[in-house]
Amino acid sequence: MRIVCLFNFIVVTVFGMGLSTAFCDILWTRRRRLFMAGSMAVILIFQGVVYFEGGASMASRLYPLITHVPLAAALCILNKRCLWPTISVLTAYLCCQLRRWIALLAVAVFPGGAILQDTVELIVTLPLLLVLMWFIAPSVRSVSQYPASVQIQFGLIPALYYGFDYATRIYTELLMSGNMAVLEFMPFVCSVAYLMFVFRISAEEWTRSRLEEIQKCLNLQILQAVREIETLRESQQKTRIYRHDLRHHMLFLLSCIENGKYGQAREYIGEICSGIEGNQVTVYCQNEVANLILSAFVGRAGDFDIPIEVRAEISRNIPVSESDLCVLLCNALENALHACQRQKEKGLFGMIKIIIREKNEKIFLQIANSCDEEVLFDRGIPIAGETGHGLGVRSICAIVEQYGGVYDFKVKGGQFVLSVSL
Repeated sequence: MRIVCLFNFIVVTVFGMGLSTAFCDILWTRRRRLFMAGSMAVILIFQGVVYFEGGASMASRLYPLITHVPLAAALCILNKRCLWPTISVLTAYLCCQLRRWIALLAVAVFPGGAILQDTVELIVTLPLLLVLMWFIAPSVRSVSQYPASVQIQFGLIPALYYGFDYATRIYTELLMSGNMAVLEFMPFVCSVAYLMFVFRISAEEWTRSRLEEIQKCLNLQILQAVREIETLRESQQKTRIYRHDLRHHMLFLLSCIENGKYGQAREYIGEICSGIEGNQVTVYCQNEVANLILSAFVGRAGDFDIPIEVRAEISRNIPVSESDLCVLLCNALENALHACQRQKEKGLFGMIKIIIREKNEKIFLQIANSCDEEVLFDRGIPIAGETGHGLGVRSICAIVEQYGGVYDFKVKGGQFVLSVSL
């Protein structure tokens, strides 16, 4: 009986140490494996000394000091962190109760007492360890990549059960006393943990859905912006073709004049001028994308008699991708244009001023538009007054944060001013 109990004591220790190691996210090298194997051997030897000197009761009482503390310390050294190795040890201890529960079920069904319990625990140890290491350990290790708050929430039940088990079963006999508060403590903890889990999952699901919605809108905006750039590039190409064919146009006009077909010549000249004006791209700076976008919005503003003042000084190669520059400019100019349109609808003056500069590999952008409306801000970011709006502002903020830049929204002197540095 004593030999079976001792053997079971050793096996459960190996089970817990192996599972703790599997739960801990460590890149295993040969040196680290040797260190861990040596640590386990020292722990087993120390356990044996305590067991033979003080008996099973003493070994059980000192188990946290002679096993869990040195095991967690060894894992902390290898993992170079303290929180997750500790949670790994506590979680492995919780899983050890699976052995005991299966054995207690067997004792409840078949007669055999303590020796049957120890025997069943020994039999199920290896299969249970393999199942947990193969199927459960990868999922447990993945939690170590989450923020510390999530790791603490994950380790809350194992930690509470660890304290509860030692406080009511090893160090005292409260669990056997029949006290209802003690008996209902762990069900209470499980209920609270379940509710916290449901609340967190609900919040995470809402956040994920919101991010997916924003991402979808951003993708549509990028797609539209890329299409607009391609359209403007085609228009610019047509203008180049017109210039290239200028000699042919002049020869045709000369032929019309020589043959007295002045009306046909006038019509042809008007047709050519309309084509060229419709595809003209104004050169504001050396950057092609900026020129295309600015030209497009200046043209759109002209259709509504909204004056735009542009000062652009950026080079061809800037530390911002074409798609990000396109989304940034298109969203900012679209918002400014809509604000000025609302001004015009009220019979008020509307104007847009654009400044884009480059210095020391940094881009500075300032877009100011007339605004007599009250603008609400949340943490310095304007809030859209209508459902479905405000995605443009979020797009601007996301791009600026992506490049580690800063942004500022403010209303000053009857103007809404957006300033960006990235």
